[in-house]
Amino acid sequence: MTIHLGPELESLIQQDVERGPYRSVDEFVAQAVQMLHDHERWLADNRDEIAQKIEHGYAQAVRGELVDGDEAFGQLRQRHDRHKRS
Repeated sequence: MTIHLGPELESLIQQDVERGPYRSVDEFVAQAVQMLHDHERWLADNRDEIAQKIEHGYAQAVRGELVDGDEAFGQLRQRHDRHKRS
């Protein structure tokens, strides 16, 4: 398979290869494609749950059950910190 990339993407890939653990552009691209594939698979496997959460959040917003932006970011930071500790 032959893939043609623009100069901007080629430059980004080359920078990552030079500073990262990749031995070659091929290795970098293989890792990137695998990560994208895994991400797309996760989205497909969780599509219904994601849609339910969006609908739930939308219904809350319609009812006026909104959270202040600073509070929301604080909650996200707490969840992130808990996740890092586990």
